[in-house]
Amino acid sequence: MIRVLLVHDSRLLRSALAALIAAEPDIEVIETPWDQADGRARLLKPHVCVVDTDCTGVVGAALVEGLGRLAGRTGRRVEEEGRPLLVLANPKRPGPLRRAYEARALGFVNKDAPPGRLLDGIRHVAKGERYVDDSLGFGFLQAAEIPLTQRELSVLSLAAGGASIAEIANSLHLSNGTVRNYMAAITRKTGARNRVDAIRISRGAGWV
Repeated sequence: MIRVLLVHDSRLLRSALAALIAAEPDIEVIETPWDQADGRARLLKPHVCVVDTDCTGVVGAALVEGLGRLAGRTGRRVEEEGRPLLVLANPKRPGPLRRAYEARALGFVNKDAPPGRLLDGIRHVAKGERYVDDSLGFGFLQAAEIPLTQRELSVLSLAAGGASIAEIANSLHLSNGTVRNYMAAITRKTGARNRVDAIRISRGAGWV
């Protein structure tokens, strides 16, 4: 029996996906919101963690770190019960897709794919096999072409959420001057006129 931990912050969507997965005779599913996922994973030791990165409530480097913890990784160490990740991805948002790849997710399923793709992905990932939905190919190419570093994406994601320079600095444990330097680099790399324009361009490209 494949034990799946389904992580999604929308209770309604989480329940619907759980019902779909639980209908399979060889799969059992436990559902949880993101803020309880790490503890549930440690307790239940699932064979696969299915997570929607658009619904985690965290961004940038924090998302990579959070996914790493969910997978049973801390820094360079991997827990014996290492939990393979299968990510529900939006090909039009290459930013979260890239972060999931950096977190070494093993499976990627397009959120617009037929339900059977999710079930196929779970079975492949449970066997330790990489699974990438064919329709995500272009999304991966876009993710590879993002001109911003992981730290710049973190700064930009917080700025896009309305955080001030001081709030970004506090969240990422940086100085205000360092955050301003990052914003200047982001503006230059995106070809933007200013911070607001950089956010607009980045949102349009699906980076944040």
